[in-house]
Amino acid sequence: MRSLLRVFFHLLYQPMAWSYDVVAWLVSLGRWRSWVNSVLPELSHVGSVLELGHGPGHLQVAMRIAGITPFGIDLSAQMGQLTSRRLRTGRQQSLLVRADGRRLPFRAGAFQHIVATFPTEYILQARTLGEARRTLAAGGSLVLLPVAWITGGDWLSRAAAWLFHITGQAGAWDGRFSAAIRQHGFDVHEKRVTLPGSEVMLLVCTPQ
Repeated sequence: MRSLLRVFFHLLYQPMAWSYDVVAWLVSLGRWRSWVNSVLPELSHVGSVLELGHGPGHLQVAMRIAGITPFGIDLSAQMGQLTSRRLRTGRQQSLLVRADGRRLPFRAGAFQHIVATFPTEYILQARTLGEARRTLAAGGSLVLLPVAWITGGDWLSRAAAWLFHITGQAGAWDGRFSAAIRQHGFDVHEKRVTLPGSEVMLLVCTPQ
């Protein structure tokens, strides 16, 4: 199952990036955008914010509307094109770089916050977390949205929640994700946020 999912997400994120929004909307029953935007209250308007894996760019747009100065990186050229087009359509400045989160092309202390929504396993790698520590300003934080749960009681919500569970996208939260981050020198505050028909887990991580 994991191998099949890796192939699926690779296709969705690169050659089939054009279909990402439709798939995300369908599997979340229209809740995906609200899940991603749930990180906004954790991001201050002081300094710059770096988004790791900006995807189709909805959070980039939302941060600009909120008065935040966002930069974004992604390895997918297709996602870079989608986000650049979305920002141009909204007459917003594009501050995007095609780069790897394990090798950030930014100076030390460049960002007040680093944020990632639904990141893949790379986020827990020592090189990724080391780069996050290096590029965070003093007092800054790494804000992660690793998982969401559909909680509605209607049959469609229950079916979507079951699908999320069997694909490993919304398993039971047991703290191992947070423990892995703590091992790399971060304090981790877990914050479970209730949204209409769903819940998300936010992790606010500060260098020790």
